[in-house]
Amino acid sequence: MKKKTVTSVAALAAIASGMVLAPVAFAGGPSHGEDALHATLSPVPTSKVTGSGTAMVHLKGNQATVTIKTQGLLAGAPHAQHFHIGAKGQCPPASAAKKHNGQLSLNTTDGLPFYGKIGASLTTSGDTGADHSALAVARFPMGASYTYQRTITVDDETARELRAENAVVVVHGIDFNGNGKYDNVLGASDLDPKLPSEATNPALCGPLKTAPAGAVAGGMGGTQNGDTVALGAAGGLLAAAGGTLYLRRRSSRQS
Repeated sequence: MKKKTVTSVAALAAIASGMVLAPVAFAGGPSHGEDALHATLSPVPTSKVTGSGTAMVHLKGNQATVTIKTQGLLAGAPHAQHFHIGAKGQCPPASAAKKHNGQLSLNTTDGLPFYGKIGASLTTSGDTGADHSALAVARFPMGASYTYQRTITVDDETARELRAENAVVVVHGIDFNGNGKYDNVLGASDLDPKLPSEATNPALCGPLKTAPAGAVAGGMGGTQNGDTVALGAAGGLLAAAGGTLYLRRRSSRQS
């Protein structure tokens, strides 16, 4: 196709009027009997974390397929991550922070009234229970950025809380003083005195909510919304417009 023709096709698609982009069905969404939930993970106030992330959960019965993507965390360090349940289904505000070792910060216990207790430990292998794996440091993802994906079995309470949109994903581990490691700047951990508080303090947090209608899995943990669907439909219209223009040109040449 000549350059002039390409330009004409693009112009035709751009000025087409009276066309409505209909919803397009994509494969890869939740299957029958499956709930899809999504969370945007944001820095916990006072944590001095600048990272971000997303979480996607597909829940069928008690089987949860979990995908988490993070960036901007402490490099070379493990990051505990959990479903928290049974409270307000919220991330803690800055007002929940308290003085720890003389520094205003927010530890895991400070956030409990908002996100609740651990419902499942999102480990990379082995047990995922709250009792034995909450601080299984060797079995959590490591690094400044990571993609986590695993299918786990959650208990009945956690499954109910997920479906009720009362579950929160919390990723732990901060570098409060910016020295590139977990240390005792905030004192000992409120969860295990053998660990520094930085290692267990919440870093990223996001409430899990039902994925928007029409959204589907978009890579590792993201979603594609209506804008993406519209782009796909627009691509189809552009192709149709190109075909129409070609037929018109061919008919014109034959007449």
